[in-house]
Amino acid sequence: MLFFVARRGHPIFLTINGRKITKVVIDSHYELRHRDSINDEIILELVRTLDGAEELPKSVDEDGYEYYVSDKINLNDKMYKLVWLLHENEIFIGVVNAHRRD
Repeated sequence: MLFFVARRGHPIFLTINGRKITKVVIDSHYELRHRDSINDEIILELVRTLDGAEELPKSVDEDGYEYYVSDKINLNDKMYKLVWLLHENEIFIGVVNAHRRD
């Protein structure tokens, strides 16, 4: 089951794995350790890099949530890791965590 500490929704229009996505839900978890190097605006830019992607999930839980990890995303000459999810019956992408890579 998916648990968000606190979450914020943002409209977005992209396609991932052939699914039309219209909303990003960002979990505030990243703020615990990474608030100095990342924010919602950066996360939205990272999510936009997924437009048109065809990805295989790292895992799928019993509730239908598919978990993905996109590592070494280059954004403005900085590298990031994005942990995100999709649900088989939903039109949102959930961002579980994000942070800068060294």
